[in-house]
Amino acid sequence: MEGKEEDVKLGANKYSERQPIGTSAQTDKDYNEPPPAPLFEPGELSSWSFYRAGIAEFIATFLFLYITVLTVMGVAKSPTKCGTVGIQGIAWAFGGMIFALVYCTAGISGGHINPAVTFGLLLARKLSLTRAVFYMVMQCLGAICGAGVIKGFEGKNTFTGVGGGANVVAHGYTKGSGLGAEIIGTFVLVYTVFSATDAKRSARDSHVPILAPLPIGFAVFLVHLATIPITGTGINPARSLGAAIIYNKDHAWDDHVMDLLGWSFHWSCTCCYIPYSCHQGHSLQEQILEYIKSYVNCVCKLWS
Repeated sequence: MEGKEEDVKLGANKYSERQPIGTSAQTDKDYNEPPPAPLFEPGELSSWSFYRAGIAEFIATFLFLYITVLTVMGVAKSPTKCGTVGIQGIAWAFGGMIFALVYCTAGISGGHINPAVTFGLLLARKLSLTRAVFYMVMQCLGAICGAGVIKGFEGKNTFTGVGGGANVVAHGYTKGSGLGAEIIGTFVLVYTVFSATDAKRSARDSHVPILAPLPIGFAVFLVHLATIPITGTGINPARSLGAAIIYNKDHAWDDHVMDLLGWSFHWSCTCCYIPYSCHQGHSLQEQILEYIKSYVNCVCKLWS
């Protein structure tokens, strides 16, 4: 019987496909694609479940930063490799926390804990723009508070001395290499999230039961193993932003926030040109103002 094939109907798709016996899809379950989420859903603003979901995202991101950044700082403070959990321990901390927090919050907010995941689901029309923006704001606030609590525990000198858990491009790598590693790592994560939470797949391939937080947590773990030596592994804008704000040092901003912010302005319109030399000798606030002024001037030109 090995290698023999049979015709099957694939769930909601309802078309014939040849598959080997033993991997055939179930035909007794169907799936109806839900309608796309509306772009704006004002009714959500009057619903308690909307705010409860935002609070869940805040708490989850807060706990995520608290555990993971403390792990990173513990490794940084250790004088020897044998006296710490090392890179593998950091990766397990990130992956394990994502597994636990997604499991805890999936029934409340969907367990995003990551603006990149939220943005991907927004593009897929899985949630409204109203909810997506609210989630992203709460995630970033939770990350900032989590990093702030760590700084309060550790003290300013200790916190600053070990880098504050902020993501920076490692010596020997270019910013382009770091950006490429972050793009691929974030793709792996978001791709896993979509695959593990695909209701159509669950209806079609019911012979492969999956606990969604498990593959998501493992994806985070594996990406961290691969990219910690390059950038410290961001793949979560809230995690990178929260640590960078509390740490507040030039190289952290240059490597993970300011350059991406500036170049996003540059890519969005060719008239928003700001030479890289404007970074030199200017404070963070002055850099932000320069970018904003350039972008506003560009928009005014386009509308004039």
